[in-house]
Parts: sequence; C-alpha cells; structure tokens
Amino acid sequence: MAGQYIQVKTATGNQFKAYLATSVDGKGPGIVLCQEIFGVNQAMREKADLLAEEGYSVLVPDLYWRIEPEIELGYGNEDFQRAFELYQQFDENLGVQDIQDSLNFLKTLDVCDTNVEQAVIGFCLGGKLAYLAACRIPELACSVAYYGVGIEKALDESQNIQGKLVLHIAELDQFSPENVRTTIQNTLQKVAKAEVYVYPQVDHAFARPAGEHFNKVAAQFAHERTITALRKTIGPSYDLAALWEEHIRHEFDTRDVPATMATMVAEPYVNHIPTMTGGVGYKQLSRFYQYHFVHQNPKDMSLTPISRTVGATQVVDEFIMSFTHDEEIDWLIPGIAPTGKKVQIPMLGIIKFRGPKLCHEHIYWDQASVLVQLGILNPQGLPVAGVETAQKLIDESLASNTLMPSWSSSESKSVA
Repeated sequence: MAGQYIQVKTATGNQFKAYLATSVDGKGPGIVLCQEIFGVNQAMREKADLLAEEGYSVLVPDLYWRIEPEIELGYGNEDFQRAFELYQQFDENLGVQDIQDSLNFLKTLDVCDTNVEQAVIGFCLGGKLAYLAACRIPELACSVAYYGVGIEKALDESQNIQGKLVLHIAELDQFSPENVRTTIQNTLQKVAKAEVYVYPQVDHAFARPAGEHFNKVAAQFAHERTITALRKTIGPSYDLAALWEEHIRHEFDTRDVPATMATMVAEPYVNHIPTMTGGVGYKQLSRFYQYHFVHQNPKDMSLTPISRTVGATQVVDEFIMSFTHDEEIDWLIPGIAPTGKKVQIPMLGIIKFRGPKLCHEHIYWDQASVLVQLGILNPQGLPVAGVETAQKLIDESLASNTLMPSWSSSESKSVA
C-alpha cells in the first residue's frame, strides 16, 4: 500500500474515510475512484496506487460509510453475499453526492493540481456511479466506467453529459447482456464525447487482478484507453519521446546501468520478442542490463531512425540497427560466436510508459534476416532474406516480391 487513509470533511458537516494515493510527481490532477460492491479493499487501493504512478492524485471514498463504515470484503461466497446485501441498501443518489463532496475535498489538498479539471473512475457499482457523475456533475472533465451495472436504467440522463465519458463493457457480462449493451451503445452514439468499448470473450470484473474473470490483455487495453482519455482531458502531459531518448542514451552511449534503470518504474520489464531475452522486475532486468546487454554491444553499434509515433502512453520506434559482429551479443544472437560480419536489422520498438517512467519494452525484428547475414542460415529455397530487408526499408523502390516464385505468373494478367 503506497497511499494513506484520510478523513474527508464535507461542507454539510459529514465525515467519512477515504484512501489517498499521491501522484508520483508529488502533485497531480485529481481523480475520485469509486469502489466495487466489496468496499475499499486491496484491489481498489492497488487501482489507486497504479493511477498515482500514472501521475494522478487519487481519492477512494468509503461509499458505504452510511451503512457499514470501513468494511472491506474479499471475493468468496460469504463475502459476495454480504457485498450484495450492502449493494441493495446503497442509495445511488447519495453516492453521487459523496463523489461531489470527494471532488471538492480533493481540491483542498496540496497533492491535487487545482489548475486542471478532475475525473471520476469507477468499477462495477462504481462504474454506474461514474456514469451518473458524468450526467450530474457538469464540471467533470472525464468519467470512466468499468462494467457499470444498471447504466441502461439511467440513459435518459445521458443528454446532460458535458465531459468525456468512456465505458468499458465485457461481452460475457451477465449483468449487461447483448440487448442491454446494444441499447447503451445506440443511446451513447448520440453523445459527442462518449466512447463505448466492448471487450470480446471476457466477463464482468475482467480488470480485477484478484478476480476469477481477470483477463490481463483486456485489462491492459482498457487501462491504456483510460489513460489516453485522461491525458487528453486533465493531463498530465509528459514528453515521452524525450524520456525514451534519455533511456537509450544510457543504454548505448554512456552505458550506465544504474542511470538506465533510473528511467524506469520500480518493477519494469523488457522482452526482445525473437530471442525472448530481457528481464521481468528490477532485479532480473538490472542483471540482464549489467551482464548481457549494456556492456555487451559492439562498439560500432548504431541506430538509424526511420519513423516514430508518440501516443498518450507509448512510443513506437521504427529503426535500423547496424553493427559489426565482432563480439558475442547474448540478447540478440545468443550462443553464436563472433563472425566479423556486418549486419543491418530493421527493428520495431514498442515502449510503454507509466507516468514519467518507462514501464516496458517490446522489441521486434526478423531473426532469419540476422542469421542469413551471419552466414548461419542458407536462404536458398527459403522465403527469407538478409540485408535486403534493411535496404528496402530505406529505399522502397527496390524490387518487391523477389521471394515469390509465382510473382512472374501474374505479369500479363489484368488488374481490377
């Protein structure tokens, strides 16, 4: 737990407990995070901590404070029954008022950047409340609802939405069957700033790591969409290209492992896809960098940029890596003794950030092209090429389809 519990004091004299996670920057845009039916439990605190790493100061109010203050439930049958009982007693209208009071209180804290607008994010019960907040709190810049239950019952309020609204819906959610999803989608198509995403083959609570329906891929995709919406509406803005350049400067120029690791989150990971080299977590990755990467690259290794795409959460780099294979390169050509050959490799790097820190790298290249250039793989009769892949990336006018034996057969045929 990275945050702390505080007391929220409202203008009407009410007081309730809330979990506060402070932005990694010390101060950030304010978000109120709304709980599932299980209370402000570990899963909700971890969601808040994750958003704090993204640059936000997050308040998670105890929305059950009128019914049973500070209750924290797990996901077993007994806890689920208790959670459902609390849900049946819960007053949504008072819940929205608690969100408003939490937003107002958050503005009074030094950790909240009051120069920008605020957002609300919710899961399950909290997802419905995030939707209602979008409808009823006009100054709200962004609302994000994960598998909100019962949104279809309040669609008449959607005409009041002024800020950004993002809904994440599970295709297999029994609480939101196909007819309900269709109704929600058709209605919100008329709302200018609304985005509705349906995640195929996943169930309710797909973004809850501790839950039986957790789906990592869908959860990550939804999180990326959430952060993208937040960046566009409330910030913060990070220069991801500059942060990435600083990282690779320490990898290839200064060759400083501690400085390289300092550009990353506490538990990052790197995956070089063709060779499955890299590391997961600080200990493994720093070991990898120290003994198998940073100090084990040829002296003449260079990167030629081809293109760069910078998004809200990641950088995608297309480049050519060139070097002389005059020493062993564990991460790129593991187990192969130096051949002295010159090599040029088209590469693609997808670099994900969490707030101002690099979170992970996925690096792709054609390993067959590398092996052909080293003389290890004979391309004769195989649909692979060597240095030509790099050359054609730079000069698109070079011949295409040279690996296709049937290419000449279509030369005289008409084209539609």
